[in-house]
Amino acid sequence: MTTQTTECGPTTGSGKYERLIERTRGIPAIPTAVAHPCDEVSLGAAVEAERLEIITPILVGPEHKIRAVADKFGFDISAYELVDAPHSQAAAAKAVELVRLTRAELLMKGSLHTDELLGEVVKRDTGLRSARRISHVFIMDVPTYHKPLMITDVAVNIAPTLEEKRDILQNAIDLAHALGNERPKVAILSAVETINPKIPTTLEAAALCKMAERGQITGAIVDGPLAFDNAISAEAARIKGIVSPVAGDADILLVPDLEAGNMLAKNLIFLSRADAAGIVLGARVPIILTSRADNERTRLASCAVAALYAMALRARTGV
Repeated sequence: MTTQTTECGPTTGSGKYERLIERTRGIPAIPTAVAHPCDEVSLGAAVEAERLEIITPILVGPEHKIRAVADKFGFDISAYELVDAPHSQAAAAKAVELVRLTRAELLMKGSLHTDELLGEVVKRDTGLRSARRISHVFIMDVPTYHKPLMITDVAVNIAPTLEEKRDILQNAIDLAHALGNERPKVAILSAVETINPKIPTTLEAAALCKMAERGQITGAIVDGPLAFDNAISAEAARIKGIVSPVAGDADILLVPDLEAGNMLAKNLIFLSRADAAGIVLGARVPIILTSRADNERTRLASCAVAALYAMALRARTGV
């Protein structure tokens, strides 16, 4: 077992991320447009992911800044392609263009604001829109939970509608399939586990379960509403008399809104010493979305998850 140090204290790797990273050993490195990698953390993550042959970076941004960072911190980028762009906004646009030209199969956030990058992604004429709603998924390594735990949506959709939640959920299910889980268990979270007309998220949970029964959501076992304790603790579900194939064994947690998801994820990160690898789905390609607070292990896990999803897209499209 490995011990990492984060800004919230020491955390012990459980091996869940290491197994994800190990799965990339058998696949080719994925060409990746890295938008504005102009600090030690973002450039270092791209360099390390390349060293492990997870990605092949194309560095997009002010060339003099990227080279200055590489020189300062001793990163060898001599073999990388550099695409000069004068500032972060231009770097985001150029990185998206490289994906549209099929020169890159992944998009990776560097040292720019998330809104700058996603703003270019969602542009109608020059972006990377698909038929799906774009959404964020955390793949969390929680030391006290027995397997990787996905939480969605924590960063993109503020107050999603029922229709948007359908897309958010399907995005996460498709990711689970790409990571080798053919039948993930989904818990649709609310404050309680019974239908209560005064709590709209319980009604949405019931509707999503019926949508799964009727084939509008596919590839998973879906149950809800479930309170958080019932979703992750079989004992809590047993005490409350809840009979469910998902309770206590969830792979995916669909949260009611961004605020609830963000608070839940940060609770797990800072109080349970969890790591949170994050990617954005629903665009033409996966988007590696890391935080400045992420440790190296988490950043590499984000790259590995995106690379495995990219390979699943290749298999689906036959490219």
